[in-house]
Amino acid sequence: MANRFVVLAGRKILPIIRDEGLNPDRVQIVAGAAGGPKWLVLYGLDRWLFGELFKDRREPLHLIGSSIGSWRFAAVSVNDPVSGIDRFKEAYFRQRYSANPGPEEISREVGRVLERYIGDDEIRQILDHPSFRMSMLAVRCRNHALASEFFPRQAVALGIAAACNAVARPWLRFFFERTLFHHPAGNGFWSGFTDFIEQRVALGKENFRRAMMASGSIPLVMSGISDIPGAPEGVYRDGGIIDYHLNLPFPCDPDRIVFFPHYTNRIVPGWFDKKVFWRRPVANYLDNVLLVAPSPDFIVGLPLAKISDRGDFKRFTGRDDDRIRYWQTVVDQSRRMAADFQEAVGSGRIREQVRPLA
Repeated sequence: MANRFVVLAGRKILPIIRDEGLNPDRVQIVAGAAGGPKWLVLYGLDRWLFGELFKDRREPLHLIGSSIGSWRFAAVSVNDPVSGIDRFKEAYFRQRYSANPGPEEISREVGRVLERYIGDDEIRQILDHPSFRMSMLAVRCRNHALASEFFPRQAVALGIAAACNAVARPWLRFFFERTLFHHPAGNGFWSGFTDFIEQRVALGKENFRRAMMASGSIPLVMSGISDIPGAPEGVYRDGGIIDYHLNLPFPCDPDRIVFFPHYTNRIVPGWFDKKVFWRRPVANYLDNVLLVAPSPDFIVGLPLAKISDRGDFKRFTGRDDDRIRYWQTVVDQSRRMAADFQEAVGSGRIREQVRPLA
């Protein structure tokens, strides 16, 4: 039977994985990409990684995500990560929308998802976790048009930003400012990402929910988030605008691993780069990355021959029960993929299966 997963390693850690397999003590950072419902194909991996592989972790493990990556890491950073990811999955399934929802309706419903799996006690557990150091990425809009909730004005501003990004990704700094909402015990670890203007804000019980909403507030789809306690004044939107698949200069020790459970075997740096076919990730940012993703054969075998995505809400308009059944199949298959990866790690077969991350 064909493998359900692919495993790809950057230049510095490829020989380490080939020599010793995956030693969880070598993992220093776990990265989580934006991508909405695509995360469901990673449900099984998240459940095993944080419920088993990192279960007895004593050394700090730094988790950094944008958008849905942040929401996943909030789920697994509670005292019982398996229960946390299960609650998140159930809350995510329960989304319901009208035939043509606007940003206010979508923001309200997404807010309900957050309320269903992250309460005050869960926030306390995340901030007090003995080893998991969860941080999240968002962007602050740098002009009034991008901050506007008037659809045509925001759309034109985003179009200009996309055109500038197509010419040169660094030009995004004229439109957006990266904001790192970091774990209160994790600020000293992040040495700063100099490729874009950056602000750092410590997470606390008073700003946690608004920072989470900001990290996942997709432009044109959801309302922006303002009045975040401790953060500079302004309107914040989805962290995936700059950091879609987290092609970052991670502050990783030379022989340590940035573990990246991902829903695809390619890395798209920013949200606007999805259609910029010539854009490539920065190669040396991948040196310590270990990427695990569903294999093409696995994806072809899923219903509709694809993983879950945001288009499913429109595809299954008025048929939420059908959408949930489809998503449940993706989740069930994700657990089989995770079991295969667990076996490869436990048996050492990962040493033969790992390939270079180009």
